[in-house]
Amino acid sequence: MKRLKTGDEVIVTTGRNRGARGVVTRLVGEDRVLIENVNLVRKHRKPNPQQNLPGGIVEEERPLHVSNVALYNSVTEKGGR
Repeated sequence: MKRLKTGDEVIVTTGRNRGARGVVTRLVGEDRVLIENVNLVRKHRKPNPQQNLPGGIVEEERPLHVSNVALYNSVTEKGGR
């Protein structure tokens, strides 16, 4: 049963991003979600002249497991079940 969908506002309950709120941008598989501006990591990219991509340090979002997030309730300002 899927309890989260794209566009839901969620709050992170565990991990280094605990307490961060954001909107689900994409579901990754059955058990992971991408949240807007949450769980950002820095990746060192090599330049790729074939795709015209410059090199450097790039920040990108990584998916979180659905057990580490909860739907955000704006009335109580907490995560719900």
